[in-house]
Amino acid sequence: MKAQSHSAMLAFAAAIVFAPSGSWVSADALAAQAQARVVPKFEVDPSWPKLPSKWVFGQVSSVSIDEQGNAWILQRPTTVRADQRAKGMAAPPVLEFDEAGNFIQGWGGPGAGFDWPETEHGIYADPRGFIWIGGNGITDNHLIKFTKDGKFVMQIGKKSASKGNNDTENVKQAADIFYYAKTNELFVADGYGNRRVIVFDGDTGKFKRMWGAFGNKPLDNVPEPAKVPENQRIPAKELTDRGPEQFVQPVHAVRVSNDGLVYVSDRGGKRVQVFTLDGKYQTQAFIDRYCEAPHCGNGQTVASTAFSPDPEQRFLYVASRSPARVWVLDRKTLEPLDSFGRNGVAPGEFYVMHHMNVDAKGNLYVTEVQDGKRIQKFAFKGLVPLAGK
Repeated sequence: MKAQSHSAMLAFAAAIVFAPSGSWVSADALAAQAQARVVPKFEVDPSWPKLPSKWVFGQVSSVSIDEQGNAWILQRPTTVRADQRAKGMAAPPVLEFDEAGNFIQGWGGPGAGFDWPETEHGIYADPRGFIWIGGNGITDNHLIKFTKDGKFVMQIGKKSASKGNNDTENVKQAADIFYYAKTNELFVADGYGNRRVIVFDGDTGKFKRMWGAFGNKPLDNVPEPAKVPENQRIPAKELTDRGPEQFVQPVHAVRVSNDGLVYVSDRGGKRVQVFTLDGKYQTQAFIDRYCEAPHCGNGQTVASTAFSPDPEQRFLYVASRSPARVWVLDRKTLEPLDSFGRNGVAPGEFYVMHHMNVDAKGNLYVTEVQDGKRIQKFAFKGLVPLAGK
C-alpha cells in the first residue's frame, strides 16, 4: 500500500481531534495526531452537581472518582455559615454523585471506634470499594478507611500522636491519599505538619517507606526562608536554582501514574516533583514560580495534579492555586502546553483551588475552599490543535 501523504495524515488527525466528546482517544488515534500537536479542550458544566435543596456546601476540599464513574466529594460542614448550620442545612461531609451530578448518598462525621478528622481534607475512592479520608486539623495525625456505605474498616495512626517526620506510625495533618493497586500501597502527602511522602500497606496499614524533596530524608524544624527585600529579589524568570532541598509546606497532593511514577504537589515550593515508587528522584517542574505573596494571593501554586485517562496518560493537569488556573503539561517532558481559568466566582473561574481529579471519559473535577465552597465539573470536549502550532 502506498504511504499516506503528509496532508492526508493531518486530515485524519483533524477528524480525530474534532470527534464528538464523551470518550477518550485510543493509542492509534494519538499516533495519528503526531503530525499536529493537540491539547484537551474543556467546557464547564454549571449545573453539576445537583445537591439536594435541603443542604448547602461548606468548603469543598477534595474529590475522587470511583470505578463506576461516581464522584466522591469531601466537604467541611463546620465551614457552613452559622445561621445555615443552625437550620440543619450543612450537607454531610462525604457525598456521592453520579456522572450526571445526581445525588446518591451522604454520610460521615464522628462515630464509634474511630477519630473523625478535625478538619476534612483529602478523600480517595480506591478500586476495591474502600473510601480513605484524612484531615489537616491540628489533632489530625491519622487516616481512616470506610466501606462505600460508611462502615468503618481501619484507622492508621492516632489523634494528636505524631512525633514528626521520623514517625512511622502516625501522619501529621496529611493532605492527600492515593491507593496504587499494582503494589497494594497507600501513598500519602504528609503534608501540613510534616514534609514527606509516606507509604503504607493498603490492607494492614503497616509502614513501608517515606521520603522528602529530591528523595532526601524529611526533616523537622526546617527554617523558613529569609525574607528578601523587594528591591533585592531576583525575578522568577531569572531563577536557575533547583529550589529548597526540603518540601515547602504544605505537601498538598500525591498521584501515581500507570507507569509507576509518583507525582508530588509541593504547593509551597511551587513545583511538581516526580519519583519512582521507591522514592528515587527523577525530575521536577516549577509552576508559576513568579507568584509571590501578597501580589499573587498567598504565593502558592501547585495544589493538585491529575492525569488524562488514556492508558499512556499523555497529559498532566496541574491546579495552580493563587494564579487560579489549570495548566496542561506533557506528562513525560513536563512541558507546559496550555492553561485555562482565572480568578473569580463565575462558572469556569476559580476561587481558591484545592484538589482535583479526572474520570474515565476525561472530564475534570476541581474543588474550591475558603469562600469558593464548590466543586466544578469541566466536561472533556475532545482534543484541539495547540494554539500557534
